[in-house]
Amino acid sequence: MDTGFASLNGFGFTDGVLPSECPSRIVLNHVTSTWGVLVLVALSQSDLRWGELRRTVQGISEKMLAQTLRTLEKDGFVLRTAQPTVPPRVDYSLTERGRAVTEHLLPLMSWISDNADDIVTGA
Repeated sequence: MDTGFASLNGFGFTDGVLPSECPSRIVLNHVTSTWGVLVLVALSQSDLRWGELRRTVQGISEKMLAQTLRTLEKDGFVLRTAQPTVPPRVDYSLTERGRAVTEHLLPLMSWISDNADDIVTGA
């Protein structure tokens, strides 16, 4: 296996360098932020309403949930569907792009879940 930096071109590297202006950094920050990952994983299980997301992703504030959903929607990972009902109903679901990125996040989350206790306790 080639471990040289040149072999990483195409993973955000350009000539062995991770340029500061690379768009992949922005996307990586949005997708892999603590709340971004958890919201995407929650939505990978089913479409959810605002309150269901708040209960599923425990500890997220209303402000952070709103900000995370806006960012993920703007990036094309999450679809927000408002129903014309009283009271208003808004559902959140993954787009095709959201499902594609979540396919990659779920194995990482599985590994983290399997190893988190040992990592946190220093075992």
